[in-house]
Amino acid sequence: MKTNREFASRIVELALKKGADQAEAYIKSSKNLSLEVKNFAVDAIESSLGFGYSLRVIKDGRLGFSYSTSADEMESVVKSATESADWTDRDEYLDLPSGTGNLKHDIGKLEIFDKEAADLKEDDAINHVLSIEKAAKDFDDRIKKTRKASGTFSSGEILILNSKGIDISYPYTKAAAQVITVAEENNEAQMGWDADGSRFLSDISFKNIGINAAKRAVQLLGSKKITTTKAPVILDSSVAAEFLGVFASSLSAESVQKGRSLLKGKTGRKIISSNINLIDSGLMQRRLGTRPFDDEGVATSEKVLIKEGVLQGQLHNTYTAKKDGVRSTGNAVRGGYTGLPAVGITNLYINAVSGSDIIPFNSLINSIDKGLYITEAMGVHTANPISGEFSVGVSGLWIENGAIKFPVKEAVISGNILGLFEKIKAIGDDVRFYGGIGSPSLLIGPTDISA
Repeated sequence: MKTNREFASRIVELALKKGADQAEAYIKSSKNLSLEVKNFAVDAIESSLGFGYSLRVIKDGRLGFSYSTSADEMESVVKSATESADWTDRDEYLDLPSGTGNLKHDIGKLEIFDKEAADLKEDDAINHVLSIEKAAKDFDDRIKKTRKASGTFSSGEILILNSKGIDISYPYTKAAAQVITVAEENNEAQMGWDADGSRFLSDISFKNIGINAAKRAVQLLGSKKITTTKAPVILDSSVAAEFLGVFASSLSAESVQKGRSLLKGKTGRKIISSNINLIDSGLMQRRLGTRPFDDEGVATSEKVLIKEGVLQGQLHNTYTAKKDGVRSTGNAVRGGYTGLPAVGITNLYINAVSGSDIIPFNSLINSIDKGLYITEAMGVHTANPISGEFSVGVSGLWIENGAIKFPVKEAVISGNILGLFEKIKAIGDDVRFYGGIGSPSLLIGPTDISA
């Protein structure tokens, strides 16, 4: 908005007058609605309007930072940022990106703003979330309860202006919903989960979220334990996305530079299965991670991080790029106006090397003599991001002679994330995104399964 741009310009100019060599204003305004339903009634609801801004300065090679939610505090924010720079260490790699000519795509053609979502009325949002719970309970009478049937709906604008020519903004919308269902039968209870999200409201089938979660819970009723074995496994797309989420931190140049990545020193080497590529793209239409530029004002793009199993490079913001002598990949991310830019993904997803490598999901099942289709994994987040080692509890469906035989409970798989992805034998045709991470179902070669 014009007012915000004028305000951003004033705060940057004042910072320069107060001794900053470089200055950047980051402004975010938003409208947010979040709600939960339970037993077909609203259990919690919160609606808010948000506005906040931050000032980042570089002064004599030192970093200063401050933020506020009040435009009236502009002078104190400038004073705090410039004075705090006097107390930080000098860092030769501190810098702000230059110019607005770095945008190689038309912001207007990137589908990240949905008028329907921006104009969503509270009653309509409630009805969307209520339909999740109704669809779940209508699916099967063994669905006895739901937990966290919820939705979040937001819209807003982000503006970044700095003293090196960045002056850019974009409007956005986001919608997301999820539910946990509980199926009960014969004194046994099983849970199922599903979620979906998009920049556009019409992309989300709230009914299907409920159905999918109910199906996941019901299919696990009557679960049995299995004996310890080594067998192929199929990772459901949701489980594969969880492992990819842990792996994502290793793709950050910040993690590599700090020695906290299992990919340190592996650029140019084959690290996982040659059947897949791993791509990060900020340009996928309507996805939650899509944006025209990152949280420093650098254009986003599509990056093939792993090509046919070979690591091509890491994700960078301006700081890490300067440290490595390369260009930023447009992957600066902030948790909001209160934080400094770190390195993060936009839309990170697994892609088959060629179309012939993609197999219908049912064919993945049919290809297994004996193995486990893993539909849920507990504790994936506990995997060691530096070594890649993991040991997680799993449940799912046992397969024999190409057919599902019975549900499985209390199993454990263990290994190394790179080793797991190295054993990818086939890729399903069912790619789904969970937030900013997307994956199809994955057929993994013989894996240790403990009972």
